Amino acid sequence: MKLYGFTGTKICCAFISACITTPYNLTRFFKDLIAGITVGIIAIPLAMALAIASGVPPQHGLYTAIIAGLVIALTGGSRYSVSGPTAAFVVILYPVSLQYGLAGLLVSTLLSGFFLILMGVVRLGRLIEYIPLPVVLGFTSGIAITIATMQIKDFFGLTLEHMPENYVTKVIELAKTLPTINIADTLVGIVTLIVLIVWPKFRVKISGHLPALIAGIAVMFIFKQFGYQIETIGSRFTYTLADNSIGHGIPSVLPEFILPWQYSDFNLDWSTLSALLPISLTMAMLCAIESLLCAVVLDEMTHTKHHSNSELIGQGLGNIIAPFFGGISATAAIARSAANVKAGATSPVAAMLHSIIVLLALICFAPLLSYIPLSAMAALLLIVAWNMSAVQRVIYIIKRAPKDDILIMLICMSLTVLFDMVIAITLGIVLASILFMRRIAHMTRLVEINRNNEKTLVLRINGPLFFAAAERTFSEIYQKINGYEHIVLQWDAVPILDAGGLNALIHFIDELPKQVDLSICELQFQPLKTIARAKIVPIPNKLMFYSTLDEALKDKE
Repeated sequence: MKLYGFTGTKICCAFISACITTPYNLTRFFKDLIAGITVGIIAIPLAMALAIASGVPPQHGLYTAIIAGLVIALTGGSRYSVSGPTAAFVVILYPVSLQYGLAGLLVSTLLSGFFLILMGVVRLGRLIEYIPLPVVLGFTSGIAITIATMQIKDFFGLTLEHMPENYVTKVIELAKTLPTINIADTLVGIVTLIVLIVWPKFRVKISGHLPALIAGIAVMFIFKQFGYQIETIGSRFTYTLADNSIGHGIPSVLPEFILPWQYSDFNLDWSTLSALLPISLTMAMLCAIESLLCAVVLDEMTHTKHHSNSELIGQGLGNIIAPFFGGISATAAIARSAANVKAGATSPVAAMLHSIIVLLALICFAPLLSYIPLSAMAALLLIVAWNMSAVQRVIYIIKRAPKDDILIMLICMSLTVLFDMVIAITLGIVLASILFMRRIAHMTRLVEINRNNEKTLVLRINGPLFFAAAERTFSEIYQKINGYEHIVLQWDAVPILDAGGLNALIHFIDELPKQVDLSICELQFQPLKTIARAKIVPIPNKLMFYSTLDEALKDKE
């Protein structure tokens, strides 16, 4: 019995389905517990690092993993997905937080949630199937390049007051500040990076994130013994408690319910909402793409089937509820979800437990988390960016794919880095669609069938007769009719006849010389239906239709 999806206003959550399809017992719970702890340990530093990269204090990344992660696990359509802040959103969220502050970012997240629910309700869950691989690789690689560039400042401890939004200007400013490099910050980052790279080779089940951070913190304390200053979460970020006392780092309190627009000085009016709506739509599109991509990857790993529209609705609910508790944009995280499966998860309970682990870390270990060096966090994001870039797949495309696909991928990558992800995806899909239509149009060809009757020309049309191919095809036929009295067209290999093809056919019939008649045979269902709707009927001595080629030829004898 399938309980995914929705009927009317009812949304059936993945949690119920996962537990009913297979009886939930203590053995499954312990597997989910181990998976939840494993993913929670991975999520804690990543959530903080991604929040910092998005321009907000680190605790808001933890709030996102706690609230959105829990809600999406309960209501989404993929039982193994783990949701929270992801690297893909950084390039969108950072400019928003820079211009509108935390409140503007939370309001944008809230609006994107409504867009996601709308996508799910109108059943756009199959959206991902219509985005070509070169476009996906192009914009994800572009995002990875942008994220990696943003980490240079903290990784090397550079002194840069303001990070420009424009990528080229950003690179120029980073190059100018290279003389301000902090050796201590750099070595902490390098040690963290080395541990992250080397750790998987030990084939230990524990993720390398925690050991890498411990190594980075150890190096930091060594340098501090010699008087070096290293920037940490505690030294950069402060917070104000209910009693107006100011603390450093991360507050060890539960996420509080606050209206998103009440953070900082934010003017909630129509002009601001109008400016945030396009950004929110962009966030919703990216969330949909990344969540559905993640679900497809998990389906391949687990031999299961996700429910795309339910997943969009679950993501929407998570992004609507999370901002009221200080959570920023969330989506399914491919790396964390894959780790969830590898750790033995059997149901959405694992993702829910991951949120509880993050909550416990916030309450119990917030003071310790404040000691994490920012250069170590930058090293974590450099690894995230490297994994996101899918370098091996990009190289494979460049070596093996058609030149058109390579061009689309490079254009999407460049546009994502230099301009905007929406521009990159939109132009990429448009270019890919045009090139696809061009390829399909070239597949439509004429094959001349040799017959003994010298007065009859028999041609087989092989391929679709749509707007990009029909005019050329009928023009070629017209050039061949000289000297013939009968034209027989075999349509057994014509799967599609669209409005453009129909118009080209009517024009061809009208232009036929008076002494030449046309016969069409072996029509497939869709072309036959299109011709019937257009009310094209047989015309004596001009146009006839036949079931088979033999019938058409016999009538011409």
